[in-house]
Amino acid sequence: MGKNKLQKFADMETYPNVFQYPFARLHSEGGFPYKGKWSEVFGGSKGDIVLELGCGKGEYTVGLAKLFPEKNFIGIDIKGARMWTGAKQSNVEGLGNVAFLRTDIELIESFFEKGEVSEIWITFPDPQMKKVRKRLTSTRFMALYQNILKSSGIIHLKTDSPFLYTYTNLMIRDNRYKTLVDTADLYSEGKADEILSIRTYYESQWIERGMKIKYIKFEISHRDSFIEPTEEIEPDTYRSFNRRSNSK
Repeated sequence: MGKNKLQKFADMETYPNVFQYPFARLHSEGGFPYKGKWSEVFGGSKGDIVLELGCGKGEYTVGLAKLFPEKNFIGIDIKGARMWTGAKQSNVEGLGNVAFLRTDIELIESFFEKGEVSEIWITFPDPQMKKVRKRLTSTRFMALYQNILKSSGIIHLKTDSPFLYTYTNLMIRDNRYKTLVDTADLYSEGKADEILSIRTYYESQWIERGMKIKYIKFEISHRDSFIEPTEEIEPDTYRSFNRRSNSK
């Protein structure tokens, strides 16, 4: 492990708005102390809670927090060295409505009570073309999200992947969710407002390579059972750099 990464980990331990709870710690401590009590983290604020899943460097977490100071934003990722960037920036700039949670997204129900979250952002995740259970817009994850989202909670997906974009639209259709915004070319269609114009590291990389950015905003309602899409989807034809070895 490089010296720079070790320093980042050391910094993270000192940031008051960073919570590091991989499974082992969550299990050993018998749970997360702020589940259902996130307002205590945000100085008593009762503002809506918005999550960025797989937040990488936290560009959306920090960017949205600046645009909406009345809301509270939490970036979630398992890679601590990545989120150090956003965690440091939010502390330096004194953003009291920002927090970061280092854990596995699969454990999300351990950190939030039912109805505690208003919106979820999923920004440039690995499309997981061969592993449907790992797709962050799969029905498996919808079952998790509905247990922490408020009624008619909102999910945002921003992606470069034609595969994930197609899959997500099929999942929305099959489960009768309500689509609020759907664009296969965000910037050329003129839908990139100040919110959607926030760019992650990955997004800038894909735009430089001439990729079209896709965006879907949809509303989910509670389901007792889910329908997983069965259509064959054409795989993405590009892998210009390894998603797993690069930060957002």
